[in-house]
Amino acid sequence: MTADRILHLLRSPVASPAAAHRRGPLRPQRVGLPSGKRRVAVACSSSTEEDGMTYKDAGVDIDAGTELVRRIRKMAPWIGGFGGLLGHKDDYLVLSTDGVGTKLKLAFETGIHDTVGIDLVAMSVNDILTSGAKPLGFLDYIATSKLDVDIAEKVIKGIVDGCEQADCILKGGETAEMPGFYAEGEYDLCGFAVGVVEKDKVIDGKNIVEGDILIGLPSSGVHSNGFSLVRRVLDKSGLSLTDLLPRNDGKTTTVGEALMAPTVIYVKQVLEIISKGGVKGLAHITGGGFTDNIPRVFPKGLGAKIFTGSWEVPPVFKWLQQVGKIEDAEMMRTFNMGVGMVLVVSKETADRIVEESSPAYRIGEVIKGEGVHYV
Repeated sequence: MTADRILHLLRSPVASPAAAHRRGPLRPQRVGLPSGKRRVAVACSSSTEEDGMTYKDAGVDIDAGTELVRRIRKMAPWIGGFGGLLGHKDDYLVLSTDGVGTKLKLAFETGIHDTVGIDLVAMSVNDILTSGAKPLGFLDYIATSKLDVDIAEKVIKGIVDGCEQADCILKGGETAEMPGFYAEGEYDLCGFAVGVVEKDKVIDGKNIVEGDILIGLPSSGVHSNGFSLVRRVLDKSGLSLTDLLPRNDGKTTTVGEALMAPTVIYVKQVLEIISKGGVKGLAHITGGGFTDNIPRVFPKGLGAKIFTGSWEVPPVFKWLQQVGKIEDAEMMRTFNMGVGMVLVVSKETADRIVEESSPAYRIGEVIKGEGVHYV
């Protein structure tokens, strides 16, 4: 079976029927069936409020997204994890899909198109990694009103780079050209990943107990979530994307460079950690931040105590919070705050994992109760 990139020349309201051109993959395909995973992300225009900015004011209602997932669970009770598991003989295929969100708006403004493909791969492969799965293959979807071949090539180059970092293969995808649907010069991206883990090695959090340790792996910055709020803060700051980022520890990084830093792909590092034992759960810190993502891996009746100040918060987050006058709780529920992946490990293995995974931070512990508590 082949997996082709299909260029759909879809109709505008008065256009002629579509034509299609196909591109086949260079390597044999592994077949996977999508199922199970659901995480809501909403991208909207910004609000006009000036003080104490929130993600909701910027147009993104996390609570509405959570309500949608609750309703979907009535129809598909098995969804809600970072990845969807599909049993196949002695293995689970783990599937995930995601996009890059309104970070793409900054790509359009900066002209940086070769790293958003890395973001696209990262968002899905990091999710399937939370089950202990090794990524196998990736598919992409690019949609635009008028195809710019040079820009699309840059995007796909980033996707290929991301797949190399994740040790998986780009198997194909689809490019949809839809006149009149997107603003001139803009496009949207979606990615789909499949991985595999042996059934007796799946990481599902069921063995997590009170006293287990939370270890954080550093992010590269904002990654690919919270950009509706980021863009609103940027507008308020009066800075351009080519201005230097303030309070950046003496580093000459522009605002655009800091915000466009590609999402870290944790696959090789985390699979190496898992292979040595002690990992009971994994949380990919994306939309919802620490507050909503860490509890997703816990058994009922357990929560997390987070030691604020136990890791280095990148200057970009301090700048966002200062300019936007954003409350601490809002920051922790919107951004990764410098930690892109959280490992839940046994107390006996925590010191070894931190030492062998440097840089890594011991950021908290599992406690009785529910939710995430910051101390």
